Amino acid sequence: MSATEQATQRETADRSPVSADLLGQLIAFDTTSRNSNLDMLDFLTALFREAGIEPWLTFDAERRKANLFATLPAADGTETGGIVLSGHTDVVPVDGQAWDSDPFVMTQRDGRLYGRGTADMKGFIAACMSRLPRMKQGTLLKPFHFAFSFDEEIGCLGAPLMIDEMVRRGLRPDGCLVGEPTSMNVVVAHKGINLYRCRLHGRAAHSSMPHLGVNTIEYAARIICFIRDMADSMKADGPFDSCFDTPYSTAQTGTIAGGVATNVVPDACEFQFEIRNIPQVEVGAVYRRISDYVERAIKPAMKGEWEGADVALEQISNAPGLNADEAAMMTRLARALTRDTDIRKVAYGTEGGQFQNAGVPAIICGPGSISQAHRANEYVEIDQILRCEDFLNRLIGSVEA
Repeated sequence: MSATEQATQRETADRSPVSADLLGQLIAFDTTSRNSNLDMLDFLTALFREAGIEPWLTFDAERRKANLFATLPAADGTETGGIVLSGHTDVVPVDGQAWDSDPFVMTQRDGRLYGRGTADMKGFIAACMSRLPRMKQGTLLKPFHFAFSFDEEIGCLGAPLMIDEMVRRGLRPDGCLVGEPTSMNVVVAHKGINLYRCRLHGRAAHSSMPHLGVNTIEYAARIICFIRDMADSMKADGPFDSCFDTPYSTAQTGTIAGGVATNVVPDACEFQFEIRNIPQVEVGAVYRRISDYVERAIKPAMKGEWEGADVALEQISNAPGLNADEAAMMTRLARALTRDTDIRKVAYGTEGGQFQNAGVPAIICGPGSISQAHRANEYVEIDQILRCEDFLNRLIGSVEA
């Protein structure tokens, strides 16, 4: 532990986070991605209204989930510009995990707050909400925006709806702070995460006469091996970015389903694969190598056995990579407030790249460690929440008269 970290721990040893009770209330909402998040948004909306702020929502197609966006204007009433505080409301499942306590009841022990979402990332949301009184008491020269999205954990599906509406309303923030867990260090880049589905349609037959059928599992295996060979090539030949723990783009197949019995030629198979590209790599070019292979080699071979055979590729989700500009206001401000000048890049994705693509420079900095996310007994250290609250106070002070 560095001398600075030791000093910070001494300073915060006798303090309790203002946002701890609020975090406990947020943890109690089971916002696992398969569930609705509307009850949690109702709770947050009530807090905003108490502060005189009226949020707006953008819904999914079934209106079971929503994003929440709220703006605290500058002292002169200006709503455009300013800083976005961005986080996601959904959490990953606890199914099959061995927890020592109820994951949806926040538990404090040994200087830590345990519960699903404490680190990823309701701790940041609670810290932001707890700063509302601090924001209201000052004289803001620029507005603050709160952007809380749904379905980040399954591909950042909700944030684009919210960002599109933000742009439509002409808000045009100057920068975005994404509060994913970084141990309150500044992260300036992350990989793009792109998820795809491949469906193969063949013809069933008795396995004693395979020439009468089209075996979709075997053809799926050829595509999967091609994806693996391509991944091996990227690992060996790059391009590389040494700032990432895995310094090259990756691709892998994650799920596969097909077939009904060992003595039946399978007429259907489906698998999903992902590409995680470093910012320097255009993911479309990587995907085209796969789709070209399917069109050139796989489809003709399948149709040669039976004209009705087919292969369909589709993109399920796209969370573009983030590559922050060191000269951008948001990057310079975050570095000044944290005194952190190190270059950090991560393999996980966030909505930061989506804000960046909409013209809003973004960085990542939030409480807790990503190593605790998605695990049983997920926790955030109390010191991390205190550091986040202090950072947000300095951030507010940076735009006060």
